[in-house]
Amino acid sequence: MAEPTSSASQIAILSLKVFTSVLLLISLIVLTTDTSTAYYGFLLLQVQFDNVNSYRCMLASNVVGFVYILMQITFSVCHIIMGKRLISGNGSVLLDFYCDKVISYLLGTSAVARFGATIDLKVNLDIFGFYVGKIILCNGICIS
Repeated sequence: MAEPTSSASQIAILSLKVFTSVLLLISLIVLTTDTSTAYYGFLLLQVQFDNVNSYRCMLASNVVGFVYILMQITFSVCHIIMGKRLISGNGSVLLDFYCDKVISYLLGTSAVARFGATIDLKVNLDIFGFYVGKIILCNGICIS
């Protein structure tokens, strides 16, 4: 595994990591602030992220992904400033490779779980006669 050595490629890698952190932050904000309201006559039902277990799983994986990408940004900034990696040898390259795989699988599976729970929630509320004003299907977009 050859690693890029030019500073232009290191800055490009850093900018992609910053872009990924922005997307994760947007996903966290949307997940925690989004509510869905269902009306049935005088009955009002509000669903938030903490009412559904797969939403909590998505929140936890977003937080783990955000902390990981902040760690990667720190390593990249130190690499650009000092001119060498903090972990010597192939350790940092292997750490980047395998941690990126684990985080991408974690974020991908929790996003699919959230999407499925949102569809099931909407279908079940429609079956019981609730009018759902809005359900936003927003899954975290993560670039590894």
